[in-house]
Amino acid sequence: MRWKVNNETRQRLLADRADKATSFLQRFKGLMGRRSLEVGEGLHIVPCNSIHTFFMRIPIDVLFLDARGRIVKQMPALPPWRATSVYFQSRSVLELPAGVLAASGTQEGDVLSFEPVP
Repeated sequence: MRWKVNNETRQRLLADRADKATSFLQRFKGLMGRRSLEVGEGLHIVPCNSIHTFFMRIPIDVLFLDARGRIVKQMPALPPWRATSVYFQSRSVLELPAGVLAASGTQEGDVLSFEPVP
């Protein structure tokens, strides 16, 4: 199932084709091996409070979200071969193409919503 992700605070669409990774294998693989992440795509990793970009080929925008979908930490254009700190408030992570955060004006404290796409 794909998801539509909106920044409710700024009334901006962040993704209209986001996948959700919930199993151990889905979360482990994440975006590794992807050659690109197109505008409109994304990956929501649940549960998650820390990520790495080892074996990735592209930079990504990263949002750490609490249980209510509020952004507790954001990392624009996180390059490949990096690891983040653990954010104990985070319950999930949304990975987006680099540049989406800047283009949408998304900031820490904003609230996101997730809707299934039929």
